[in-house]
Amino acid sequence: MKEYEVKDIPLNHFFSAPLMLDENFILASPEIKITEDFISLLKEWDFTVVSSAGEPQGYYSGGGEEERHFVLNDAEKVKEAERYYAGLQQWTGAALEKAAVKQPLRFYDAAEKIKEMIEEIGKNRRFLLQIQKNVAEVSDEDFLISHAVKSAVISVIIGMSMKLPAHKLIELGVAALLHEIGMTRLPPYIYLGKGSLKPEEQDLIYAHPKIGYEILKMNDFPMAVCAPALEHHERENGSGYPYKLRGNAIGLYSKIIAVACSYEAITTKRPHKKSEDGYHGMLRLLRNEGKKYDENVLNHMLRSLSIYPIGQFVMLSNKKKAQVIDVNPDDSRNPIVQVFDEQTVDGKNRIIVTERRSIYITNILTEEEIQELQVN
Repeated sequence: MKEYEVKDIPLNHFFSAPLMLDENFILASPEIKITEDFISLLKEWDFTVVSSAGEPQGYYSGGGEEERHFVLNDAEKVKEAERYYAGLQQWTGAALEKAAVKQPLRFYDAAEKIKEMIEEIGKNRRFLLQIQKNVAEVSDEDFLISHAVKSAVISVIIGMSMKLPAHKLIELGVAALLHEIGMTRLPPYIYLGKGSLKPEEQDLIYAHPKIGYEILKMNDFPMAVCAPALEHHERENGSGYPYKLRGNAIGLYSKIIAVACSYEAITTKRPHKKSEDGYHGMLRLLRNEGKKYDENVLNHMLRSLSIYPIGQFVMLSNKKKAQVIDVNPDDSRNPIVQVFDEQTVDGKNRIIVTERRSIYITNILTEEEIQELQVN
């Protein structure tokens, strides 16, 4: 691997092998043109040196062996992400069970688990997001576990985009993983929303942030972690609960978790509602009706997940069907996709970066079209 100073990379060139931040993180695959915006983004992220087994050239050569190596490793990476995800769900379930029966929790244990998550995201970010999309529907008993894990992964990814330092990412991750811990003290039928609630039951829902805050505080968690349990249902316009806080009165971690868990809730099936796909869930949040969410946090979520989130099935302008496999750091509206029924010379589905001036996404696939695709 050869190192390249970011300031010396020629504009509007392609690298003949993936451009890497480290041995696991691909910044740009060979079909991505290194534009001025791309270089500016690297500088904004404070990346000064990158590496590649290839070299910059004025044309796209098709990627070669290095690119094929990463494509062939995708299946292994997915399995690795599945194993990690299952282990994280198991740990989270045990922690919430302890809270439910009033056993002690330790911040150190949760912090170590989030350190692992940060490392895993650094290695397998797009595969973890793909796993989130593909996770099977959970039972009612596992609802809180699934919501906690998905929200925590998205929150940490947003925090990374915002360039939070390591210790703040750990605090954010712990807060996100345990933000609904107050729900463990409520009867499950209340938060599962299977029927209309009586006024006193609705009051319990409004009280769960206070309960969660007290649980974490009694277990000596840092205030930076306790506060989001209390504030994650507060909204920028004062329409949230329990204290109807506004704007700067709400902490940054709470603002991030509010966006992450709202996106998770919108895109996950619940007993009382259907799920929306990632694209429409993203659009709903970005509209930000009533200005409920912090605009800066929304922008970083868009940059991190793209308008067409990883795992989304889409139709391309050339009438080919595809699936989004990664974000495009140059353009959140034109992600990297895997094209079906269009193979490379080694028999793999072709991977391209969508672009408005050439091949771009025209719409998302319906459930029927996805099922037909999977059958074929």
